Amino acid sequence: MSSRVFLHGVPDTPKIWSALLEALGEDVLTPCLPGFSTLPSEGFQCTKDEYAEWLVQLLEERYAKFGPIDIFGHDWGALLTLRAVSLRPDLIKSWAISGGAIDPRYRGHAVARIWNTPLAGEVAMALSPKKMMEIIFRLSGLPRDIAKQEASAWHPYMRQSILTLYRSANALRFNGDWVERLENLPKFGLLIWGSEDPYVSLLVARRFAEKHRAELYIEHGAGHWAIVERPRSISEVLRAHWEK
Repeated sequence: MSSRVFLHGVPDTPKIWSALLEALGEDVLTPCLPGFSTLPSEGFQCTKDEYAEWLVQLLEERYAKFGPIDIFGHDWGALLTLRAVSLRPDLIKSWAISGGAIDPRYRGHAVARIWNTPLAGEVAMALSPKKMMEIIFRLSGLPRDIAKQEASAWHPYMRQSILTLYRSANALRFNGDWVERLENLPKFGLLIWGSEDPYVSLLVARRFAEKHRAELYIEHGAGHWAIVERPRSISEVLRAHWEK
């Protein structure tokens, strides 16, 4: 078994990693955020802090079995990765993120702001059936099979989990301890970014990498789901990152 963990984002499931895992040809743990593929457990409120606590516990269990962890997060998986790693850097061998960064100057993308708004968010979710989500995924560069798989998971409980998560983060406007704790990030950090990401621009990635002394790899011509669009090149970047 592996000490490597990949964490998906929103509105995804672990299936989003399938192309990259095939390119890597390695065993990787790909947990699913509670409330995404199944109903969240009783008492789990789907806030950013509860998801971070859930991830820390998962990493602690993984560390106890396999030692220091290589973790890679995409989108909200990236945000939760940064939070967990900043809380427990002792568990981490290396970290990498893509499509999301904790940046107090970032004010959230348009969809995040809609989801953050009561009633508007619920209306937007109601007007986004599975077929529309499949089209959105396809237009974002996902292959037909992965787009269809991801859209099939677009259940009411996932939509509610997403609304709660974004509202707990005020549409991705981070401050306080979530920002301050980033000083604890260990070395060996890597950002992997699609140059055409429409949700979190390359400017945010550059700013984060410079501030936190992390390496930045740019996948030119790729968008938010660069991990799906360019699995072969990104797998090579990850291997080199892990070998350092």
